[in-house]
Amino acid sequence: VGCDVIETNSFGGSEVVLAEFGIVEKTYDVNKKAAELAKRLARDYSTPGKPRFVAGSIGPGTKLPTLGHITYRDLKKAYVEQVRGLYDGGSDVFIVETCQDLLQTKAALSAIFDLFKERKVRIPVIAQVTIETFGTMLNGTEIGAALTALEPFPIDVIGMNCGTGPKQMADSFKYLCDNSPIPVSVLPNAGLPEVKDGKQHYDETPESFAAQVEHFAKDLGANIVGGCCG
Repeated sequence: VGCDVIETNSFGGSEVVLAEFGIVEKTYDVNKKAAELAKRLARDYSTPGKPRFVAGSIGPGTKLPTLGHITYRDLKKAYVEQVRGLYDGGSDVFIVETCQDLLQTKAALSAIFDLFKERKVRIPVIAQVTIETFGTMLNGTEIGAALTALEPFPIDVIGMNCGTGPKQMADSFKYLCDNSPIPVSVLPNAGLPEVKDGKQHYDETPESFAAQVEHFAKDLGANIVGGCCG
């Protein structure tokens, strides 16, 4: 019972995002502390037969290079201290998630693999794209193109998360399962949100959500399942 992996509270921990709050100089410390806190919790709940792990979360940030908000070089540089902090804090795996722009994804992955080369270390890397309700990433990239574009990177898992619930995600995820040469992950939202009585509400119940991700694992071949928003 329970999860195997807990993510760090560092989704918005790149220099790009932290600069908007006037704390860019704390990027390394914020991410290191996020990983340390998650690592402590993982240790508390680990048992000899059921270890728990920490995934260092790297989100897309607020600037998309494809739309000209930032250059690729500057974006990659903005991930360097985040990557270092998450690694030094004890992350067992990196998860580059909610990717909406493949140039952003590549910038984060490049920063990660540069760290591996510099430190002569290696931990697993997961890259997850977000496919919207209209069937592509935010900038129009289809799941097949995303799979092809990320193949040159030696990532360990490719997957999908956020954007939609398991129903809306099913077709794109099936394509990924059928065509990916590496393990696949899926972390849907708890359905599509709507506002009820002034509060955001997601339409999936724990039972309906669990049944659908079980289908992803048993019938489609998902190697990692979980949940995102909701």
